[in-house]
Amino acid sequence: MGILNVTPDSFSDGGKFSEVATAVIQAQLMVNQNVDIIDIGGESTRPNSKSVSAAEQIKRVVPVIKAIRKQVSSSVAISIDTTLSIVAEAALNAGATIINDISAGLQDDAIFTLAAKRNVPIILMHIQGNPQTMQDAPYYDDVVAEVKNHLQQRIEIALSMGIAKHNIGIDVGIGFGKRREDNLALLAHLEEFVALGYPVLLGTSRKRFMGSLCQVDEPQELVTATAVTTALGVMQGVQLFRVHDVLENKQAVDVAWAIKT
Repeated sequence: MGILNVTPDSFSDGGKFSEVATAVIQAQLMVNQNVDIIDIGGESTRPNSKSVSAAEQIKRVVPVIKAIRKQVSSSVAISIDTTLSIVAEAALNAGATIINDISAGLQDDAIFTLAAKRNVPIILMHIQGNPQTMQDAPYYDDVVAEVKNHLQQRIEIALSMGIAKHNIGIDVGIGFGKRREDNLALLAHLEEFVALGYPVLLGTSRKRFMGSLCQVDEPQELVTATAVTTALGVMQGVQLFRVHDVLENKQAVDVAWAIKT
């Protein structure tokens, strides 16, 4: 899953692809690198980011989705990264086919109704708090057990609202209300989430906790670190990887998969 942020303020690539033309060029580059899904978001969810209205998100993402659908291979899926049902619906109408909700329906439970009605996959992520508050002293007694319990609860609600089991994916939410030790514990126990029986999405791409381990400050310097987590994810059964750098992570997937099989 290649990341395409059409935002001015995302932590790693804010402002780079906010114009339709540059977004389409980036999408085509990812397609050339054999991306499977392009994840498009119109609201930054970095720590301390400000929320963006539904109208502004729609204004940002819909023209990009339509342009990509016209100019880029139809074999590539498009996911909409949003917590709002009205944004998700506009994106689906424009050509998106997957919903990626970092709040797992907590911000707007109508997103579950929409996913059920349209019979589309939805990815449910764990977050402690919200992007504005999530890194204000997060704490867990047992992060693996607590994140697993939260995701199981959200899965049950999604199923009760009519979403088919095969349309649900989960994401442990690396970096979303987590300390460094929490992120590392989750990465060490991804197989426990895989064992729940739903496709797991891993999103570590260029994230700050790895910079603290590698003594680097720039997110763009964490491509290799990200690929390492991708390889480790493959070995534990993770099926989806949300990344900025498609080529490098596809190589990590290919080599790790060959070893695993």
